[in-house]
Amino acid sequence: MNGRRRFRKIQIDPVRMKDFTIPAFLLAFSMLLIGACRQSAPGTQTAAAQSQVSRPQLSAEDYDPKPETPPALKVNGQKAFQNLKDFVALGPRPLGSEGHAKAEQFILAHLHGAQVEQDKFNVQTAAGPFAMNNIIAKFPGKKPGVIVLAGHYDTNLPLKNTSYVGANDGGSNVGLMLEIADQLHKHPPQGYSIWLLFTDGEEATVQWSDDDSLYGSKHLAKKWSEDGTAAKIRAFLLLDMIGDKDLDIDRDTNSTPWLLDVVYRAAQRAGQQSHFFVRSNTIQDDHLPFRAAGIPVADIIDLDYGFDNLYHHTTQDTPDKCSAASLQIAGDVVMETIRALNTH
Repeated sequence: MNGRRRFRKIQIDPVRMKDFTIPAFLLAFSMLLIGACRQSAPGTQTAAAQSQVSRPQLSAEDYDPKPETPPALKVNGQKAFQNLKDFVALGPRPLGSEGHAKAEQFILAHLHGAQVEQDKFNVQTAAGPFAMNNIIAKFPGKKPGVIVLAGHYDTNLPLKNTSYVGANDGGSNVGLMLEIADQLHKHPPQGYSIWLLFTDGEEATVQWSDDDSLYGSKHLAKKWSEDGTAAKIRAFLLLDMIGDKDLDIDRDTNSTPWLLDVVYRAAQRAGQQSHFFVRSNTIQDDHLPFRAAGIPVADIIDLDYGFDNLYHHTTQDTPDKCSAASLQIAGDVVMETIRALNTH
């Protein structure tokens, strides 16, 4: 795993797809087959990326916990990995399917001790109307403010007639988030409240575009903007594709810079900085609607899954390509980031 990392250079990819990084002569064909992607173009920024978060800014160093600060909550990577395997054993989870309904019930059944809300809505997609459900598990803290940990649970609709189960893409974050939920049940937050958000409809239904993607996050970000919830959120940490055995988290230029710096310093304290921010990308993902709502966001994602992103959005995205070790790394850094954010 580390051998490939040592030789990487920092780069910003001009076009980064959420299914494959492929030669130009295959691009059109692959888009027809796969449909969904996360992408960016050189010289362009989304409206979310252009918006500025109007909050008092501190340096990342200001968030470093003092020596007397209690340690971060510990998670168990092996349990997170077992959650991943149990979750993807349900089968594919595309919108409107029996597997999608099973996935919802699986998540709900594992949220012990949480205040659970279901944000159900109907939406017209590029592939027709679908019912969707964002699941929110709230663990109340002892001071005002909320930290949101988020990740999607649906699988790619264009691959609905295949054996695609999205072990890394959707399964990995669900596995870790359910382990975090278990730990928060046993050890309630002592600082900010922590909300675990399982978003629906992240994947495109036909082909990734601004209109055909991020359905659940767009719906909920609008709702939270209108009802005042957005103003209470101190940080939004998105988890996506964090199970890759060869874990290299991208520095996403669509995320809030100071929050990424806090994440990196947390990785340093956890001794895991070699897995973070060697590579930069501009990524379209579930964090963008929340950044547009004025919330500080960080997309914690490894958008390079297999050699030249070979496994992403293919039937090869299976649990054997993921590891408990990677989930442990991601979990340790996320919980250390929460510890840091609680210093202010």
